[in-house]
Amino acid sequence: MRHAALCVRLCQVLIIGLSIVLTTASIQAGEVRLDSLVLRGGLSGSSVIGAEQNNDFSQIDLAVTVRLPWEWQVGSGWVLRPRLLTSGGVLRGADETNGVFTLLPIDVMFGRKDGLFSVDMGVGGALLTDYKFDGQNLGGPFQFVWTFGATSRFAGPLGGGYHFQHYSDATMYGHDSRGVDLHLFELIYWFD
Repeated sequence: MRHAALCVRLCQVLIIGLSIVLTTASIQAGEVRLDSLVLRGGLSGSSVIGAEQNNDFSQIDLAVTVRLPWEWQVGSGWVLRPRLLTSGGVLRGADETNGVFTLLPIDVMFGRKDGLFSVDMGVGGALLTDYKFDGQNLGGPFQFVWTFGATSRFAGPLGGGYHFQHYSDATMYGHDSRGVDLHLFELIYWFD
């Protein structure tokens, strides 16, 4: 439990520091700005990608999306927009809780300009404080991350979403490692 508390504290410091840096950067650059703050939590299900998971997993984290300076109009009221996503939290499996930090430099969103509905897909990397969960070895501390999902605003700047997220080492550490598939449910605050 002490390890989990340390991970949570590190996540808080990371998110607060990143928010300060990005807010300052958005004021200076005028193009890059905070898009949303997301509280996410979820569980693993039956694996749909790769080998079957040996353990059940759960994850809770805090994520920040950053709007990049490009946007393309697609029809009337619809946009295609690249974003950056980063998160910090904990991954729990086999009665072990470890820190997990992600950076997805490629997250492409397609949706209504008013934010009422959007879908997105992203890819990037993750660092784990420990990658062994009793009977399941993820291979190493670095994992590739792939995610896709949908979000919606339903009360002003507040909204919700669902994302499927997959961790995998893509056999970088050998063929005996197994990835993790998660179903994440989100509470979202949009800054604009």
